[in-house]
Amino acid sequence: MKHIFIYILIFFIGCSGDKVKPPIDRSFLDKEIPAQESWNSVVTFSDSGKIRAMLYAGHIRVYPEKNETLLDSSIKIDFYDINEMKTTTLTSKRGRVDDISNDLFAIDSVVVESDSIIITTEEMMWRNKDRKIVSDKFVTILSPKEKIQGYGFESDQNLKNYVIYNITYITRRDTL
Repeated sequence: MKHIFIYILIFFIGCSGDKVKPPIDRSFLDKEIPAQESWNSVVTFSDSGKIRAMLYAGHIRVYPEKNETLLDSSIKIDFYDINEMKTTTLTSKRGRVDDISNDLFAIDSVVVESDSIIITTEEMMWRNKDRKIVSDKFVTILSPKEKIQGYGFESDQNLKNYVIYNITYITRRDTL
């Protein structure tokens, strides 16, 4: 009987008293949490039922409050012409999409390749409104005939018509 009394006493002592509340970290912001996340994703972009681009990303994070989507863990984008033939491939380590304009910013080790042209830079933007690839950074262009380096670049997404605004180096490929 003594043992029952001790158990009851311990039970009531344990149940009474102030409740312990865990501390809450108020420094954490909801905007830092993505609304959506995806890993090893493939996103298809189409226009009038025709494939215009395919995006491959290791990790995608969507932030609607910031109107941006972050891409990392290596990204690759294949661009297609009106006949749905792949014309150009863009790769980079990471990127960002402006969800209002749908412009894509490729960042870190950017390489753009078509059949005969390779462009390298550290940052490049694909502008949605006119489907142009642009950069204000240092770029290197290798074509079958020449190597051109400079600052500032603009091209159609198929790399058929391109311009370097401030050329710093140019040489013929047969002299390399």
